[in-house]
Amino acid sequence: MGLLDSIKDAGIVGAGGAGFPTHVKLDCRVEYMLVNAAECEPLLATDKHIMNSHPDEVLEGLRAVAEHVGAGHTFIAVKAVNEKETFSMKDAIGRSGFRAEVFPLDNYYPAGDEQMIVYDITGRTVPPSGIPLEVGAVVSNVATMWNVSEALRGRPVTHKFLTVTGEVARPAVLKVPIGTPFTDCIAFCGGVRTEPFKIIDGGPMMGAVSDGSDVNSKYVTKTTSGIIVIPAAGNFDSRTHDTAIRKILNRAKSACIQCSFCTDLCPRRLIGHKLRPNMVMRCMSAMDFESPIPDSPILEEALICCECGVCETYACPMSLSPRQVNKYIKGRYAGRKYKRPDEPLIPVPAREYRKIAPSRIMARMGMYDMYGNKVRDFAEFTPARVRIPLKQHIGAPAKPLVEAGDRVSAGQRIADADGHVSANIHASVDGVVTEVGSAIEIKADA
Repeated sequence: MGLLDSIKDAGIVGAGGAGFPTHVKLDCRVEYMLVNAAECEPLLATDKHIMNSHPDEVLEGLRAVAEHVGAGHTFIAVKAVNEKETFSMKDAIGRSGFRAEVFPLDNYYPAGDEQMIVYDITGRTVPPSGIPLEVGAVVSNVATMWNVSEALRGRPVTHKFLTVTGEVARPAVLKVPIGTPFTDCIAFCGGVRTEPFKIIDGGPMMGAVSDGSDVNSKYVTKTTSGIIVIPAAGNFDSRTHDTAIRKILNRAKSACIQCSFCTDLCPRRLIGHKLRPNMVMRCMSAMDFESPIPDSPILEEALICCECGVCETYACPMSLSPRQVNKYIKGRYAGRKYKRPDEPLIPVPAREYRKIAPSRIMARMGMYDMYGNKVRDFAEFTPARVRIPLKQHIGAPAKPLVEAGDRVSAGQRIADADGHVSANIHASVDGVVTEVGSAIEIKADA
């Protein structure tokens, strides 16, 4: 079986975010193979744990992938401040004899944005609305490389590393079966220390915020990077979650002073993209909420926003939300493709002086105390039941192969990829299937 077939058979998708099926992403030939080990989101420690505990496996997966895509240059992008992880990966490279390099990234947010990684390492700007492949590169998360090494041994994706932190008694990196309830992860880490609370699924910058009452409906997927418990008030994420888009737009109309700090500090703008959040805000301030959004070259710039959140968490002196406005426009422009400008992409010379340290962003967001709470513990456990969604990746949901009442074993394929852009799903525990719908629920053997 070839590498791509092994990856597809194992159901590997991008472990760091969107969950694009890896067998599709790696069906290419490139000059640069880049591993995202930046641990971009503050508070998370998942990638650091993998580099410290499984460096040889990460490198084994990377070596197979780099050879497959024909990369002449292979880099592992690690923040220079993460000295232990840097040493771990360099030591593994030295033992393997494989020609790869650890690239030291500056400690800024969003250093782990794949377009930032491409620019920092190659000096090339990925075109707006484009992908790294267009400039001869492919980027994969360090956890994805670990999954590839598992696939080389015939082991499908059944477990996930993730960070549980924030207002919990014992923050930790966990390794749990796919489909583990968030409630079980939080309980294993000593439970919630504050009431009322909210949950961030992912990191504090780009993760999805929900009320604590919704935690019972959330389960670990192949793309879950973290579970962060935050107080229900007193921090940026809780305030933004509770603010309706109409109020956000009305505040933008009344309070945007056109200082352009959001544009000056926009990471995509700094590498040459024509993205001007302040101009988008100006255009929106002249519109009625109920009016159709017109065709506008300026408003269309919102389509290339990566939603990193620098504009609203750090840049804006008026505490406005350019990111939320951009997301709103994207929704109203659903299905529209961005028209790339004809002019060349020219990075901003001052970029090096406009990188923002994660600690400063956390302070602005009211989460600095959490930032200082470093996660060092690691544990594994198996829950009493798992609920495995058929769609936890970009593309079509997988098609179930089992029915309620069937007995399954961990690693058994329980849903087939439905088409080229989809992913296989495997049982993560031994047990009995109790429900098949948009997800497959399995009661684990005692």
